[in-house]
Amino acid sequence: MNDFPWLTAVTFAPLAGALALALFPSRAANLHRLWTLLVTVVVFGVSVGMFAAYEGGAAGFQLVERATWVESLNFQYILGVDGISVFLVLLTTFLMPVAVLASWRVDRQVKSFMIAFLVLETAMLGTFVALDLLLFFLFFEALLFPMYLIIGGWGSERRAYAAVKFFLFTMAGSAFLFVAILFLYFRSGSALGTPTFDLTQLANVPLSASAGRWLFLGFFVAFAVKVPLFPLHTWLPDAHTEAPTAGSVVLAAVLLKIGAYGLIRFNLSLFPEASMYFRTFVLVLAVIGILYGAIVALIQTDVKRLVAYSSVSHLGFVVLGIFAFSVEAMTGGVLQMVNHGLSTGALFLLVGMLYERTHTRDLTKMGGLSQTMPILAGVFLFTALSSIGLPGLNGFVGEFLVLLGTFAVSKPFASVAVAGVVLAAIYLLWAYQRAMHGELRNAEHATLPDLNGRERVLLAPVLAAILLIGVFPRPFLDEIEPSAEVSVACVRGRGTGGELLSLAPNHLCTGTIDQLGPLP
Repeated sequence: MNDFPWLTAVTFAPLAGALALALFPSRAANLHRLWTLLVTVVVFGVSVGMFAAYEGGAAGFQLVERATWVESLNFQYILGVDGISVFLVLLTTFLMPVAVLASWRVDRQVKSFMIAFLVLETAMLGTFVALDLLLFFLFFEALLFPMYLIIGGWGSERRAYAAVKFFLFTMAGSAFLFVAILFLYFRSGSALGTPTFDLTQLANVPLSASAGRWLFLGFFVAFAVKVPLFPLHTWLPDAHTEAPTAGSVVLAAVLLKIGAYGLIRFNLSLFPEASMYFRTFVLVLAVIGILYGAIVALIQTDVKRLVAYSSVSHLGFVVLGIFAFSVEAMTGGVLQMVNHGLSTGALFLLVGMLYERTHTRDLTKMGGLSQTMPILAGVFLFTALSSIGLPGLNGFVGEFLVLLGTFAVSKPFASVAVAGVVLAAIYLLWAYQRAMHGELRNAEHATLPDLNGRERVLLAPVLAAILLIGVFPRPFLDEIEPSAEVSVACVRGRGTGGELLSLAPNHLCTGTIDQLGPLP
């Protein structure tokens, strides 16, 4: 079934479900919930079929779909996945049913809420599979509106401020991205004879060093806002804190990965010389983000804000792995994107469950909750340990590879980044201790219920995935490594005579890692 349009099906099935949901009666809230859950489960099933059709262990883009969109302007509809994007697609479709179950108690404008989630899923999936820059930009912008509505419509007290801040930061970054994309389009016309947004063709467009560096910065600003990298991160804690639980889960687990994915797919592939030129600058920002996010998380009393700042720190490890320009670090960085989605997504789910019961996110007002909610406390500890990077759980594999690969090329950056691992252990275990141990600080907490059946069902697959990757990461690494090697080769690759490695169809660069020379 390799001829089946898997990527179109998985990308647009949620949108089709949203259009169908729009026709449902407005007052049938339970029907809206059930339909949305059914659609997201079906989409996950389609993504599993996509993965089954994907040829494992191979580099380059697979399941490529091409069609002409606007012939006169050479606008193309091009989709494809490789070892980097295929797991991000699976992560998205895997977590969306979990997010829907986490939203089961939303009782205000349920239909609109579920439509926004389905539209958001299509936009997120589109960014991971689009190989045409214009198509990518449309998906990249499309996800702003449903996320803005989810935060602003169903968030907490300061939701309007957080939603507007999220929107403005992302739109400002997108302006630079759009200008850079248009420049490449018109430059490709003079270089190739026909202007194009096709990523694989744009990689052949010759650019001067100056032009490549300016274009790199145009793409970089947009993706750095989305990661987010220090100092463009200030929208994230507010968005996470004010968003509803499911919104925080999707924001942390998927939306932030779009920025890191964009750095790999576009910055490294299209601007290899500029990527090398700005390498030290980006590594400095990544290490600052690791330490800054961890230190600020350490002083938080709002547990949701604490987890939000932990994302700034953990995504710093991802960017560190990307710009270390070693295969081990790149592979670990991509795996860490998946790991962060699972671990931090689960933490936000647990924080939401705590808030539903205690009506507070203030750690100073909690304490002794393990006495009344032992299962929730145990799951919280398990998830915190995975986020810390305990051996045997998923976070260890990704962080270890990032640090190992970075140490091989830059010992100072790796050494400083290790402090982030230590600080993560401090702030997460301290948060767990303050919330779950000691004496009950509030007598009303003595009668709080433990996890119910719905909550156990939505947490179980996430916890299983955390354990699976931690115990048996090899299948994931085998799929990621060939594509990571290609991405590193794009930046570092030189043939035996010093020439740039050649380009091939469905590849951005070719060559093997033994052709790579040492970093300058």
